[in-house]
Amino acid sequence: MTTRPTEDDLLAVFTRADLGGDEKLDLMEFTLVLESLGLSWTRAETQDRFEQADTNRDGFISYAEFRAILEAQGWAEGPLPKARG
Repeated sequence: MTTRPTEDDLLAVFTRADLGGDEKLDLMEFTLVLESLGLSWTRAETQDRFEQADTNRDGFISYAEFRAILEAQGWAEGPLPKARG
């Protein structure tokens, strides 16, 4: 994806990467999302952003956390109209 993703794009990419169907992403799933969005971060950058995004420190990223980290990186325009968790 070469342009800034829409809200629907973000939700679709998040949902596709959510291999467990539990509405949250682990580090591997988060990496898949980044690749789908065309973001090429190093492994260390990906880990760092995952940890930044995981604000409740449960080891997973919810859609709201995912959206917030993309907003912080300038890849999504906020505020998030409706969070899924």
